[in-house]
Amino acid sequence: MQIKHYEFEYGQYGETLGVSISLRGYHVLRYNYISKGTAFTMDERVKLKLNGYLPPRVKTLAEQIHSSLDIIDKKDTDIEKFIYIRSLYDRNVVLAHAVIASDVIRFLPIIYTPTVGLACQLYSTMFRKANGIHLYPGNIDQAEDILRNYTAQDIRVAVVTDNQGILGIGDQGAGGMPICLGKLMLYTQGAGIAPWHCLPISLDVGTDNNTLLDDPNYLGHREARLTGQAYDAFIDKFVTAFKRVFPNALCQWEDFSKQTAFDVRDKYLDTVISFNDDIQGTGSIALAGILAAMKVKKEKMTDQVYLIHGAGAGGIGIAEQIQTELMEQGMDEKEADARIFTLDSRGVVTSDRDLEAYKIKFAKDPEKLTWLKKPEDNTLVNVVKNEKVTVLIGTSGQPGCFTKEVVEAVGEHTHRPVVLPLSNPTTKTEALPKDIYEWTDGKALVATGSPFDPVEHNGKSYRIGQMNNAFVFPGAGLGIVASGATCVLPVFFSAAAHAVAEFVNEADIKDGILCPPLDQLKEVSLEVARRVGAEAIKAGVTRNDCPFSTYKHNNDLGRLNLLIDKMRWHPEYF
Repeated sequence: MQIKHYEFEYGQYGETLGVSISLRGYHVLRYNYISKGTAFTMDERVKLKLNGYLPPRVKTLAEQIHSSLDIIDKKDTDIEKFIYIRSLYDRNVVLAHAVIASDVIRFLPIIYTPTVGLACQLYSTMFRKANGIHLYPGNIDQAEDILRNYTAQDIRVAVVTDNQGILGIGDQGAGGMPICLGKLMLYTQGAGIAPWHCLPISLDVGTDNNTLLDDPNYLGHREARLTGQAYDAFIDKFVTAFKRVFPNALCQWEDFSKQTAFDVRDKYLDTVISFNDDIQGTGSIALAGILAAMKVKKEKMTDQVYLIHGAGAGGIGIAEQIQTELMEQGMDEKEADARIFTLDSRGVVTSDRDLEAYKIKFAKDPEKLTWLKKPEDNTLVNVVKNEKVTVLIGTSGQPGCFTKEVVEAVGEHTHRPVVLPLSNPTTKTEALPKDIYEWTDGKALVATGSPFDPVEHNGKSYRIGQMNNAFVFPGAGLGIVASGATCVLPVFFSAAAHAVAEFVNEADIKDGILCPPLDQLKEVSLEVARRVGAEAIKAGVTRNDCPFSTYKHNNDLGRLNLLIDKMRWHPEYF
């Protein structure tokens, strides 16, 4: 029997109203969900028997934020700032999130990309305190019992990784946990899903990273990665346990590698409420940028030709989302496919090759590529020139591959070329925004995956829109949870893309900026949640109410929007 040291109190909308604390004395300060540190009032200190454990001054939350920012300012590197924020989170969740919310543009690159990539690589040496769940071959048979340890937290969203496709750095063994932690912090920052409703899960099936296997400090399962039937059986056991323990929770698959990402997403689509952000979230934010670009160009998506350089999970996810939108705009599937080209390390993907299954859908018949006479012809610049590409998207992780010649070639087919170097981190970007502006005399419409400083061109400063998935997945998750959706549909991500694109204001459209600023994350996430919830009702996939609230939306949009707004958490002390 579990002893409840504290218990949250919920309102009719599933919102957290307060917390009842049964602990007394120093132990109160050990639990990050309830500790206020120096902000405990004198009355609270007496009631909770904290007298003597804290210095006499009582600080307000605002004063604590100010002190924390002073400490962060003294840190020399982003990884030091990451460590401080994570340690602050481990002590005081409200304060950590309040600090992040005080300057979300500054702190998102620290709690997530690009800094989180280094945190994954240093995970074993940086480990301080357990966060989330580590499942591995030695305990996967007890997965259900392990998950049940978290039932008191009313889990609503889990981010789950098998650690193989971490950002641009690949297999990190047990080191993918910071990715899950970072994503869930964004669910809280953007959508207001309270931290205690979030669960990070690492599926540690081993690693093929010899650097980790040879590292005496490595904390993960020190064996080669499971593959084939053994891997499938491991994932099956996890999904079965998750479904039993959290039947109403959203499972976001994160950083699975290439074919595995598609296999896992598709296999369990109807088993657990789930999606893959690397595929669907990336596709959605890319579509949002393209929709904004069409406003600038005053053209239709159906008039464009798309080339996605990088045929991994993200690249094919973008292709899928573009195809869905083109069909929504009146094209049939064959017409839409003809407008979309994918490129990998061997050139444009063609159907005569021995392809991974997920690449086949967008593979081209080489007989119809009349310019492709010999293997040496299959280059990025030749595809752009011969297929008259107008929208160039990079998910390759190949820095500098969008050369001056390539970008100028796109400009030969349109007066406003759309160039989207989306690879993370900044060191992997396909081209620097300032170079793209220079090569096209400021005519290119540019957005990136990583944060970049504004670009000066012809005496004017241009903000570089960051096509960050954080604009999509938190709001999508909130819309799914609040509506009571029993599955996740592709149309949810189309709706999210349109919502994000509509947040690009007229002044930014005039300047060719394709994404809203990150300080609008909360507002964008709220609108995304409303759009996704509306699509769930329209598609008839809701339970007619939210399983996490007593308030019934009854498939009424007005009632659902009220629920979405009211159930959000804000980093304030009770």
